[in-house]
Amino acid sequence: MRPKDVAFASQLDVSLLSFSSRHRALPGIAGTARRQSFVEQFVESTRRIKYISVLCEQELSASRANPLLDGFDPIKAAILRMREGRIEEAFWLVFLSVHFGKHRRDGWRLARDIYGALGRRSPWEWAETSADPEAFREWLETNETRLKGDGVSRHFGNHRKYQSLDARTAAGTGAAFETYVRWVGPPRTHKSLFGEAHQKCSKDPKATFDHLYNSMTAVASFGRTAKFDYLTMIGKIGLAPIEPGSAYLEGATGPLLGARLLFGGRPDSVISRTTLDKHLVELGAHLGVGMQVLEDSLCNWQKSPERFKRFRG
Repeated sequence: MRPKDVAFASQLDVSLLSFSSRHRALPGIAGTARRQSFVEQFVESTRRIKYISVLCEQELSASRANPLLDGFDPIKAAILRMREGRIEEAFWLVFLSVHFGKHRRDGWRLARDIYGALGRRSPWEWAETSADPEAFREWLETNETRLKGDGVSRHFGNHRKYQSLDARTAAGTGAAFETYVRWVGPPRTHKSLFGEAHQKCSKDPKATFDHLYNSMTAVASFGRTAKFDYLTMIGKIGLAPIEPGSAYLEGATGPLLGARLLFGGRPDSVISRTTLDKHLVELGAHLGVGMQVLEDSLCNWQKSPERFKRFRG
């Protein structure tokens, strides 16, 4: 653990013991080894999530938004476009970052090559893709063979490892793009979509997040994790005033197992998702942290509850 994180970890340890003794038992971390492992995962998750806030304050190279260059990064590109006032493109780049994900070895290569159209034409920016999603599907269909077999390693990120690149299947990339465009609903803009939801939910950031989360069921291949990751990133980089009010355990796997282990002492504890979500809201309020930190911590901790291991992707 980094020296600057030691004080935070110590404070967290005290807070967890306080919650367990005064509010609700946490049998999953009753043992010192498990509690230490959980604390370290918590610190790691906090650092990773705060990193986006750091990026938003940094000077970023314009090369980060160029899909023809190795340094392309859709998250940094989204921040750059937001600074330029190109809000619609910023939203689109966040979607691309979640749809493709960052692979451990390949990085953003898949997102880069598709967004950049393999360098053979202008990038598939939001204005063109949203105006004619069928044209994108035709391009993808034409280039699928090359994308899959030209010897360049391109893979979806870990959270998207079962995603299909196919242009025409119901759960493929072509369908994801087209249904995402339909969800935004041009000529309505992303800004209008999120603004309307904000007003409908009485400007409550958590209620707005929930409304948008539920509406995103319309986006093909975007399940619980993709919706959660997309909307939390939109909030973190400042594109919309939204934040999750729960850990959204319905449909979850890793976070659900982690929550059952934490509150029940076993990953197969018979505790409902609804009850666990309420428990996590209580714990988050006690610790003074958001739901994304808890969700991420639980997901990684349950993979190795006795000994801290750093997980990426």
